[in-house]
Amino acid sequence: MTARPKRYMTEEEYIEFEVASPRKHEYYQGDIFAMTGGTEPHNLLAGNAYASLHAQLRRRPCRVYPSDQRIKVLTTGLHTYPDVTVVCGQPQFIEASRLTITNPTVIIEVLSPSTERYDRGMKFQQYRTIPSFQDYILIAQDDHRIEHFTRQEHGIWLLYEAIGITAHVSIRSIDCVLAIEDVYEKVELAPNKTGITREAAKEECDE
Repeated sequence: MTARPKRYMTEEEYIEFEVASPRKHEYYQGDIFAMTGGTEPHNLLAGNAYASLHAQLRRRPCRVYPSDQRIKVLTTGLHTYPDVTVVCGQPQFIEASRLTITNPTVIIEVLSPSTERYDRGMKFQQYRTIPSFQDYILIAQDDHRIEHFTRQEHGIWLLYEAIGITAHVSIRSIDCVLAIEDVYEKVELAPNKTGITREAAKEECDE
């Protein structure tokens, strides 16, 4: 979330504004927030994850959407655009034009310095209120690392970290696997704040 408007905007006004806007915006409690464009690594990671799941789900009753698909969190009113969204069963929309989905099963976000705190914090907190939501997957840009949060009983979420080029994530709710080797294909890892990737730092320590 980056830019605040000068006046309160209703949800109906936001939807009309978004249709006409060349840029994507999040909407929350009357405010809209311009979403920044993704870097090349960000776009590759999101695209690779989308392609992998799309290939696995082609003949099954689940749909995979890229980052242009908007979702709404009904309990909080947040409208946002995840990097990848999977819906199993019939997608539910808030309007006849089928622009905004309310029943995601899996959500994937590619982490970046400007959004990581939000993706881990307030956004995940709101996603967790969606009854259909089962898996939250965070993909790092500075390391071969995928974090996978899975819904358990009694509101508990279990974290599994897949680290290293040979690791993978098993998504049981949709019976799919995300292999790190596939997700990071052709991706040049972004350096962290020290100016080197975590992988390079580990290699230096091993030496």
